[in-house]
Amino acid sequence: MQCFFCSQNSKVIDYKDVELLRRFVSGQAKIIDPKYTGICAKHQRMLATAIKRARFLGLLPFTSK
Repeated sequence: MQCFFCSQNSKVIDYKDVELLRRFVSGQAKIIDPKYTGICAKHQRMLATAIKRARFLGLLPFTSK
């Protein structure tokens, strides 16, 4: 399976793109394992950083209600 971000030629994952980040967060607001999403290790690290920044700024929730 090809990495989503590698196939899109993405150099940077933007923390302000909340719709994209929600695809990689579970219903319990946890970051989904790369084994299930098919993301490569390089982009998984960038994705985790972007999700954490979005959470800190209040764009994404830390937990579900």
